[in-house]
Amino acid sequence: MAHQENPEFFKGRGAQVNTDNKFLKRKYVLDHIEGLDEPLLENSATQLFEETPKKIVSESNSPDLSHMYSINPYQGCEHGCIYCYARNTHEYFGFSAGLDFERKIIVKRNAAELLEKYFNKKNYQPVSILLSGNTDCYQPIERRLKITRGLLQVFLQYKNPVSIITKNNVIIRDLDIITELAKLNLVHVNVSITSLNESIRQKLEPRTVTASGRLAVIQKLSELNVPVRVMVAPIIPGLNSNEIPDIIKAAADRGARSAGFTIVRLNGSIGEIFTDWIHKAYPDRAEKVLNMIRACHDGKLNDSDFGRRMRGEGQVAQSIHQLYKMACNRFLAGREMPEYDYTLFTPKGGKQTSLF
Repeated sequence: MAHQENPEFFKGRGAQVNTDNKFLKRKYVLDHIEGLDEPLLENSATQLFEETPKKIVSESNSPDLSHMYSINPYQGCEHGCIYCYARNTHEYFGFSAGLDFERKIIVKRNAAELLEKYFNKKNYQPVSILLSGNTDCYQPIERRLKITRGLLQVFLQYKNPVSIITKNNVIIRDLDIITELAKLNLVHVNVSITSLNESIRQKLEPRTVTASGRLAVIQKLSELNVPVRVMVAPIIPGLNSNEIPDIIKAAADRGARSAGFTIVRLNGSIGEIFTDWIHKAYPDRAEKVLNMIRACHDGKLNDSDFGRRMRGEGQVAQSIHQLYKMACNRFLAGREMPEYDYTLFTPKGGKQTSLF
């Protein structure tokens, strides 16, 4: 049966609602709908908010993310991926994890300056740093603001290893820097592909680059000897889990050297946002998908147990693990990502004075 379009589906954004922020005492409500000429929930333009943090590198001490260092030049993400675990962090800024996360973007223009200060700390020992741990460092606004490009310039100046994760082809703009980092074994690029099905992609990740566009990024990077890993993430059982072999094969055919995956988890407000979304986007299979997600997380949508929260457990998760392992063995055998070279780190970026 052909999928019927839901007339209530809010196109152009991932979330279909603005969930309540548990940190706020007051909120806007729609009490008298008959008195309004149009819905309160409108597809408003993206807004930018400036933040001037005092530090830019975050360290995770979670047991399953031990000693992961990351930088997020942006909070919130216009890509609008419905499943994004970073949505919850938007509540700390007084916004909703729903539509606000996609429409109210916090930018950190002083990120590169802070990174240089971090590298110049006394007794600093080089570690690989991830761009980005939460939101995409190459989301649409990066075309104009170039904060990520500034960060990469500092990584190259100091010769410090960096790992990049993105689902946007804006990264191609910075190939001049990235290829130089690659020559020195100082960069890994991770390209996230959730589905090769455009119908799913448009609903799941409404403002992202198409899967074919991301595969083209993998091919371009690989042709220039930049090591690339494909991230099949997140896997949503009953929605995109059957695509694991096809995604890994397509990426491998274009030069990917490795793969990674996570199983979706719907913590905090994301459970409400995702549940509302899937009932509107895929009403015919909504309950099946939700039940399969619960089966991976001890009967819950919300899973914070270290070790299980990103990989899941149970029969559904085990079948996903087996399918992923078989695909890697078949399409990526004999390939691997190169080791970072930590010996090249240059204190003060090779200069006696600051870049800034």
